[in-house]
Amino acid sequence: MNFLLWIVFGGIAGLVASLITGAGLGLLMSIIVGIIGAFIGGFIADKTGIHPGEPGADRPTNVMSFVWAVVGAIVLLLIVGLLF
Repeated sequence: MNFLLWIVFGGIAGLVASLITGAGLGLLMSIIVGIIGAFIGGFIADKTGIHPGEPGADRPTNVMSFVWAVVGAIVLLLIVGLLF
């Protein structure tokens, strides 16, 4: 069940990030960007000391996790945009 939750969460985060950056992504790319963005956002949150949720939480069910996933997806899209 958590796997499906991560796919839905990643898809929504990737879609929001693509709308913010203006990148026209399809559903599959939105999911991929959102999931990778969640890892990037988690890394950024960890390095800044602003943690998205409770320690050991394995589900993306809080608002801060979503915000960090979107931030990570935006960072990913910006980096890819600069490279290509």
